[in-house]
Amino acid sequence: MSKHGKVLVAMSGGIDSTVTAIMLREQGYEVVGITMKTWDYESSKVNGKETGCCSLDSINDARAIAVEHGIHHFILDIRDEFGDFVIDNFVDEYLAGRTPNPCVLCNTHIKWEALLKRADKLDCEFIATGHYAQRNFNEDNGRHFISRGKDLNKDQSYVLWGLAQKNLARTLFPMGQFHKTQIKQMAVDMGYIDLAKKSESYEICFVPDNDYRQFLRNRVEGLEERVDGGNFVLADGTVLGQHKGYPFYTIGQRKGLEIALGEPMYVTEIHPDSNTVVLGRKEELERNGMWVRKLSLQKYDSIPENMEALTKIRYKDAGAMAHLHQDNDRVKVEFNTKVNAIAPGQSAVFYEGDDVIGGGWIESSFEV
Repeated sequence: MSKHGKVLVAMSGGIDSTVTAIMLREQGYEVVGITMKTWDYESSKVNGKETGCCSLDSINDARAIAVEHGIHHFILDIRDEFGDFVIDNFVDEYLAGRTPNPCVLCNTHIKWEALLKRADKLDCEFIATGHYAQRNFNEDNGRHFISRGKDLNKDQSYVLWGLAQKNLARTLFPMGQFHKTQIKQMAVDMGYIDLAKKSESYEICFVPDNDYRQFLRNRVEGLEERVDGGNFVLADGTVLGQHKGYPFYTIGQRKGLEIALGEPMYVTEIHPDSNTVVLGRKEELERNGMWVRKLSLQKYDSIPENMEALTKIRYKDAGAMAHLHQDNDRVKVEFNTKVNAIAPGQSAVFYEGDDVIGGGWIESSFEV
């Protein structure tokens, strides 16, 4: 009988999930390892070496580490589920002129559900991942919520806002209490020197060469012919030239426009119906309001009236203070200062101090 119970650990073969599994085992948990196969490298049709958490090397690394420490290990094939939901959404969002956030979608709807389903079959009370985040509990209302990890440079709370209460209640985040430098030293002390030196990938797992445009071309037959030759325009409608197709541009983009206008210009709007991409100066990207849809709340069951919260609109965003006005499952966000490049399709996450209030998908921006 284990000291703390049985936990299913998502093992990718990387340093964070490896240290997570070994740490929990040393703390007295009965650890079971699982590695999820989410996609086929061959289906992405890219050149180069197979890399990332779903590569054969990563799966073999995870299994070898588990065997070395006497941890039962399973491989879970969720390629069909992942592809139908995450990849199709990724493509659909770009075709709708938005910028998708596939990691959040995967965490919310695929990985945690798949982990808990298998945890139940294996009689595991908990699941654990190598995310740099902390789970806390609001005793006043009985709700679980995510807080930022101790290492703010590695904090991953932004991608976890969509986790439901039933999922949070059973999730452990051992990495949340440590800095990355500490974890690397732990890996060295455990004998995994190469793992501690291994570089980390920040690419989307199914776009291993980080070229989402080519991924779209490969995924959607005839896409280039359908969208090529649309207009770059100014906000007043003045035509500046032609582009290569609206799905190949994102809000805030400056590089790669391949049009010379004598001054730096940025993508400020995308209109798929007319295959039009609006360009403007940097200040034209600034907005002080936005609507956020499909709200998911953690710390509270509803947002307190006229609450002021730090609001992040992208993963590496420092955040800006804003007043939140909830309207059912939507939130009207009014920033105290103007923010740059609000991109529909990205996540907006609201914080009270280090605690995640909740989040949602950016629907549109506006001027108050």
